[in-house]
Amino acid sequence: MDFRPTEEQAAAAALAARIFGDLATHERLAAAGTGSDAELWKALSGSGLIAAVEDVGQLGLVLLLEEQGRTTAQVPYAATCAYGVLPVAAHGTADQRARLLPALGSGEAVATGAFPDRGRISARADGRLTGTAPAVPWLRDATHVLVPDADRALWLVRTDAPGVVTAAVETTAPWSAGRLTLTGAEGERLGGPRAYDEVLTAARTAFAGLQAGVCAGSVARAAAYTSTREQFGRPLSTNQGVMLRAADAYMDTEAIRVTAYEAAWRIDEGLPAREHALTAAWWASEAGKRVVHAGQHLHGGMGADLDHPVHRHFLWGRQLDAHLGCGSELLAELGALISEGDDA
Repeated sequence: MDFRPTEEQAAAAALAARIFGDLATHERLAAAGTGSDAELWKALSGSGLIAAVEDVGQLGLVLLLEEQGRTTAQVPYAATCAYGVLPVAAHGTADQRARLLPALGSGEAVATGAFPDRGRISARADGRLTGTAPAVPWLRDATHVLVPDADRALWLVRTDAPGVVTAAVETTAPWSAGRLTLTGAEGERLGGPRAYDEVLTAARTAFAGLQAGVCAGSVARAAAYTSTREQFGRPLSTNQGVMLRAADAYMDTEAIRVTAYEAAWRIDEGLPAREHALTAAWWASEAGKRVVHAGQHLHGGMGADLDHPVHRHFLWGRQLDAHLGCGSELLAELGALISEGDDA
């Protein structure tokens, strides 16, 4: 295994860090409320960082999403890449790639996904879809939704198509989430019978990378706060209990990061990666909760302030914990996969 980024991946991550650092400020995030930052989305698309995901691969995407997570930048970057750019590039026909990728890469089109499959949406033989997905991230910004049906076939649905109804849903994180209701909506089939598992594997890896960034940002804020906040004439960071709690949070963050890197590397190398993506997602769920709770706790009373920047990391961490399956659910799926002896 070699997790060292290529020159192209490192350059893309550095550019992403600069854009997110400059534009995803606390003041702009507070002003955005539950919506996305249109100016930041325009800057990302103008820099080529959306289209670049095709070239930098899954590991490159994880590196880019780490940078988004550090600042909790409110743009549908992870969703568009995980449920739009990469699935269309990997599983789309030549016509679909030619028609969809330019708009997705330029930011003109925004994608999201109703993942994982919960058996709530059914498809007729003519590709008409019926059912409801109760909470889809970034749905209010999306032009396209990648929808798995009860048989785990993938369908790309336009949000402005007849039979598609979206309604705002407020989640713990300000993701512009929404409820998707389909009543005989027309879907465009994407990929073959293995596409669902491959897209879910890649999405779990991507969102684990996002969680690694969210946790790294939380730990950095806690370290900065406890190093300057004094109690009884000395910084809080000199107290053994504070040091141990921060060290545990740091190690948990590193565990999320390295498991996400391994899963991403295996995907890029064309190796089986379902077990590894589930492992990364489990760490993102279980360790992610511990880290963002620690980050908030180490801020003391300030951590309870809903307007404090660290609270946003807490909300994102808890939402990412649940997005693609909570820890116990992921562990059960991983156990079943191992017992079947199939990590395709």
